[in-house]
Amino acid sequence: MTSLSLALTRVALAAADPNGPKGPGGPGKGGTVQIDLSGMTDKPSHSLLVFLALTLLSLLPAIVLTCTSFTKILVVLGLTRNALGLQQTPNNQVLAGLALFLSLFIMAPVLSQMNDDGVQPYLDGDKTTSAAFHDGMEPLRAFMLDNTDDGELQLLTSVADRKLPENRDDVSTSTLIPAFVLSELKDAFVIGFIIFIPFLVIDIVVSGALMSLGMMMMPPVMVSLPFKLLLFVMVDGWALVIKALVASYGTG
Repeated sequence: MTSLSLALTRVALAAADPNGPKGPGGPGKGGTVQIDLSGMTDKPSHSLLVFLALTLLSLLPAIVLTCTSFTKILVVLGLTRNALGLQQTPNNQVLAGLALFLSLFIMAPVLSQMNDDGVQPYLDGDKTTSAAFHDGMEPLRAFMLDNTDDGELQLLTSVADRKLPENRDDVSTSTLIPAFVLSELKDAFVIGFIIFIPFLVIDIVVSGALMSLGMMMMPPVMVSLPFKLLLFVMVDGWALVIKALVASYGTG
């Protein structure tokens, strides 16, 4: 008898014997399957948070330059240095550091509101990515709108060949950011012009005095520089410049 016949015979005997071994039983008709999801939350994953953090860090220089008060403060500080007749004192690193920390001081309420409205609810899983981004951008948009002139908004809207919105709140972010930067540059030049006036008067007076004395070969800058520094120190010039910059944003 072949092996196939033996196998068939054994199967037939097992089926005929009611006390023989039986296979596993199938699921019952009334059975239910329960999955415990109590441990799962809507919080973003760690890998997603790392990706978002790296993306934000790569865009941080552009955001600081275009969406905060950094550009205006740095330009005003640079114009103040030029008005004094100083070329590299204080150097660019010192001015950039001062502008950065002044920007953090001015933007602190905005950053705090962005954190409360967008970042923390997203980390807690209370808001989706799009909702958190929209709510987090609102404080920054409000800050830029408050410091952007209507002329710049109309200019950028017409350049982009877009329909002029009914109110300022409807301006798109892509139009608001360059308009804000233009407004900041314009205000910085206005402040710089005011700073230049007293130092220009000193240069004119010193130049006229040297010409009247016949000292044609004496550079007026060498003579006027000490008087400029003396005037700047006597009126506490750095404090006046910083107060003017902070007050221009309605802070302090």
